[in-house]
Amino acid sequence: MTHLAHSSARPLSRPRLLLACGVMAGPMYVTVALAQAFTREGFDLARHPWSFLANGDLGWIQTLNFVLTALAVIAAAAGLRHALARGRGGRWAPILVGTFGASMIGAALFPADPAMGFPAGTPEGPGAITLSGMLHLAVGGVGFLCASAACYVIASRYARDGRKGWAWYSRATGTLFLGSFVGIASGGGVAWANLAFIAGILALWTWMSLMSLNLSRSA
Repeated sequence: MTHLAHSSARPLSRPRLLLACGVMAGPMYVTVALAQAFTREGFDLARHPWSFLANGDLGWIQTLNFVLTALAVIAAAAGLRHALARGRGGRWAPILVGTFGASMIGAALFPADPAMGFPAGTPEGPGAITLSGMLHLAVGGVGFLCASAACYVIASRYARDGRKGWAWYSRATGTLFLGSFVGIASGGGVAWANLAFIAGILALWTWMSLMSLNLSRSA
């Protein structure tokens, strides 16, 4: 019986292991970020982007969160290259997802500027804009646009394969995330824009986890 159980179990292939990183990336990032958001003095989810958590004495936690999540996303991009090797999206989906992962490393290297009273002791208001802050916004913008584009590219692949539900879900996620990014980029720090962006982030990471899990079943 033991021999039969071992022989019938499906071994984890390299692509499946890589896509498993895509399944875990979002839950890891969101859990660590929210744990800090609810415990760090002065942080307000309605006012402060999660990038602000990389500032202050405990900023290293969010910096490490960026880097580890980035590596998981880049690994998932390599898994997508195998899972989508033949057919539409096989070239661009891994590139776009991988660029999104690389942008998170850039966000770790160039932290956002302290502002709006965070970390504790920072004056209220937008504060001074440094080169690091400008580069953070630039690499983040590139990464967010690539993440949205990846949703549409993978939606196209699902549509070609006749999987209309997944295609619509992917398009909806890309649209929601892109809209929330535009909102926070133009919202001037207002609460609705920040909360909408959090919703967009949660939607994107949920999609990446479910999409990676779905594709790993055929990898």
